Amino acid sequence: MPDFGNREPGTALLHYHRMREGLAMKQVFDQLLRFLHEGISAIFRFVELIWSWSVDQISRLMSVPWQQWPLWKQLLLVLILVGVVWALYRVGRELLLAGAAILAAFADLLGVLVRTLPHVMLAGVIALGGVWIINHLDNSLVRMPSWLQASDQTNLPENRQSSPPSGQQGNPP
Repeated sequence: MPDFGNREPGTALLHYHRMREGLAMKQVFDQLLRFLHEGISAIFRFVELIWSWSVDQISRLMSVPWQQWPLWKQLLLVLILVGVVWALYRVGRELLLAGAAILAAFADLLGVLVRTLPHVMLAGVIALGGVWIINHLDNSLVRMPSWLQASDQTNLPENRQSSPPSGQQGNPP
């Protein structure tokens, strides 16, 4: 167990357990981020697959020898091209709106981060001051009641009297 340079017995163990809890929370957070990263990557791979397939199909459509076709097939090709252009227009419009929404959300996030910086800084200063006070406070100036002291050895079972104090004899618990 690492020594944290504390003056009170038992505080090193408390710090050790808090450090382990902090590491456990960090591991959970890291696993969540990894899960999100893998999920988003899988979604983007699927989208890329669909886009590549669609672009390949549109390229095949554009490379057909339509000049030798009869007029009705050429009209059908024009209708197909109109459908493709309409679908791509819808895709482009939705992507543009989503991109604008993402940029707006990112700008809002940055604004919130900037607005909360003073409170985060204040919390850090309070924590720093608290740690400094705790580490530099002379323990001999503060008298704690014995029942609040964690290092009190008078309540151990081997130090107790074998009979209960007077006034409690004969009373069942």
